[in-house]
Amino acid sequence: MLSNLVKQHQMRQTARKEIQEKRKKDAIVASTALSHVLVDHLNSGVAQAYVNQKKLDTETKILQANASQFSKQTIQWLKLIEDFNTALKEIGDVENWARSIETDMRTISSALEYAYRKTS
Repeated sequence: MLSNLVKQHQMRQTARKEIQEKRKKDAIVASTALSHVLVDHLNSGVAQAYVNQKKLDTETKILQANASQFSKQTIQWLKLIEDFNTALKEIGDVENWARSIETDMRTISSALEYAYRKTS
């Protein structure tokens, strides 16, 4: 009778160990699957951040090139405007010179007319 009880106890203990071992294996499989899912989720976020960073780098280079080109074009526009202003000033100087010559010619013409009337 005692040996039967010991055998039954050992069989129950073996069955419990097998159940416990099965549950342990199931827990390991489940935790491994969870770890893979979490790592994949984190990796997808990192991968997206990497892709976004590459896009930002590309856009930054394009923006920098455009800004440089715009700066060069602005310098050219400023030179054109400066040249235009210089030309306008020169036209103004020519106009003043012409007025001065015209005034001198009128003075000379008046003097000649006056001299001609006096002699006639």
